[in-house]
Amino acid sequence: MQIFGVDIGGSGIKGAPVDLDRGDLAEERFKVLTPHPATPDSVADGVKQVVEHYGWTGPVGLTFPGVVTGGSHVRTAANVDKNWIDTDARALFSERLGGLPVTVVNDADAAGVAEIAFGAGRDRSGTVILLTFGTGIGSAVFVDGALVPNTELGHLELKGRDAEKRASSKAKEDNDLTWEHWAHRVQKYLAHVEMLFSPELFIIGGGVSRKSEKFLHYIEGIEAEIVPAQLQNNAGIVGAAMHAAKQA
Repeated sequence: MQIFGVDIGGSGIKGAPVDLDRGDLAEERFKVLTPHPATPDSVADGVKQVVEHYGWTGPVGLTFPGVVTGGSHVRTAANVDKNWIDTDARALFSERLGGLPVTVVNDADAAGVAEIAFGAGRDRSGTVILLTFGTGIGSAVFVDGALVPNTELGHLELKGRDAEKRASSKAKEDNDLTWEHWAHRVQKYLAHVEMLFSPELFIIGGGVSRKSEKFLHYIEGIEAEIVPAQLQNNAGIVGAAMHAAKQA
C-alpha cells in the first residue's frame, strides 16, 4: 500500500510516495526550499509543487513544525510565519491540493511514529524520546510505544534561552561550531531532558542523524542509550503517510 507523505521543515518541504508495508519511500523524494517568509499561502504552494511533481491524486499526509491539535488546528509556529497560528491547516492544504484528503500532524511526532514502527525504536519498551535536530529541535515522547503528542521539548529553557536556540543544527551553523563544541551543547540539553523524563532510549533524528559518527562519541554522562534514527531524515515523510493511512 502506498500513501503520499510530505514533511514541512524550516528549510525545506520534501515528500514522496511511501510504501507502508516496508516503511520506506517508494520513490526518490522531491524537495523544494521552504519560502521565507513561510506564510500559510506560500508553504501551501510549496506543498502543491511537491505533490504535483508525482501527479499524485490520493490521500496526503503532512507534517507541520509546530503544535497541531484536532488534526488541523495550528497552535504554535516557532520556525515559520506567525500567521500560521489558529490556521485550519487541513482545510488550507486540501483546498490547495484540489480537494485531496489531507491529514496534518506535528513533524517530530510523525518522525517518532515511523521510528517506533520501522526504525530505532522498534520493539523498545519504557520511555523512548526521539529528538529531531534541524532548524529547531522537535520531540516525540513514547511510553511503551504510545505517543504523548505535541511535547515540543525544544522549547525547554537552557541557559536562559529556548534549547533549540543553542543546540539545534541551525545553531551549529549560525555560530560556526565544531562538531565537538556542538555535541557538548547537545549533551547539556540531553542531560536536562533526561533529568525530567528518565528515558531508556534517545533517538537522534533530523538531518544530523546521517552524520552521527561526527558527534555522538563526544556525548558523555547520559544514562539512556543514544542512537541515530534509522530512517534518518525520511522519518517525517514516512510518519506523515502512516498518519494519513490511519485516518483513512
